[in-house]
Amino acid sequence: MKFSLQIFYKYCSNKFHSLNPIEPILPKPKMEYGGTAISRLPRRRDKIVVIMGATGTGKSRLSVDLATRFPSEIINSDKMQVYRGLDITTNKIPFQEQLGVRHHLLGEFESSLGEFSPYRYRCHATSVIKQIAARRKLPIVVGGSNSFIYALLAERFNPKSQVFDGSDPVCTELRYRCCFLWLDVSLPVLNEYLKKRVDDMLDSGMVDELAQYYESEINESEPNTGLRKAIGVPEFQRYFRTFPGKVNDTCGGDVEEEQVRSVLYKEAVRAIKDNTCQLAKKQTEKILRLKGEGWDLQKLDASAAFSAALVREPKERWSDIWERQVVEPSVKIVKRFLE
Repeated sequence: MKFSLQIFYKYCSNKFHSLNPIEPILPKPKMEYGGTAISRLPRRRDKIVVIMGATGTGKSRLSVDLATRFPSEIINSDKMQVYRGLDITTNKIPFQEQLGVRHHLLGEFESSLGEFSPYRYRCHATSVIKQIAARRKLPIVVGGSNSFIYALLAERFNPKSQVFDGSDPVCTELRYRCCFLWLDVSLPVLNEYLKKRVDDMLDSGMVDELAQYYESEINESEPNTGLRKAIGVPEFQRYFRTFPGKVNDTCGGDVEEEQVRSVLYKEAVRAIKDNTCQLAKKQTEKILRLKGEGWDLQKLDASAAFSAALVREPKERWSDIWERQVVEPSVKIVKRFLE
């Protein structure tokens, strides 16, 4: 008896379907983008929370605040914080401030192994989300790298596309059911806070960290990738080329040499502050691009909390404002989303 392939495939499909009626075999979609077949239905069942915002707006703090109220795990989406090393320079959340919440893709990859591209992030973060969902926990994606967030969430993602400069359209069809929380701080307040944060990072040992990095990691023949692009590394390049392995210690030594070192140090610090403020502005513009194209970003204004921090209000007052104006509205939004 002749048995056509079409009948055979139909028989197999029906056979497997009868064995597992909950998960019927679905035909793979024929649509492709960038040479990759796209499967949609399984991913759409996962719910995730995405915390966005410019650098320094309190995203890491809010992610932990939420994760202590909902059974959650946090996935980093900052392109410098995925690399191992330079914890102060890249402003990774300290272990003690993680409050026991599990963090993923935070300091897990070696910068020397090459650039961690948005496509690589998409692959790794997708796998992590699947694992977290399997543990019946809520994935919270948090970070300021909008290119990573877009790569992860866009249903049709082309690694070569340029959506943030307007060259290519923004994909509005998402791979997951997303609750977007956009932490915003008015730019004048944020810029002032970012400059203060740089001073705090320097007081915490940032220069010593960079000195060690330049001494052991920097190879002038290697391409400028990975951690070498982190704000702080290129800005201090001239300083450490002139004074290898030395921090800004003006005690002893030649007076003229100390004057040169002081000038180079101040130039580096000023450049770090300027470039950090420029980064915050660019990140905000990218977020506005996504919102303008239909991404449902729910804005939370944290300006009052940051203003209180800048005028050195008591910590209790700062925390109270943060709780009332940021945390409580966020909790309500996430509760509605999950229900």
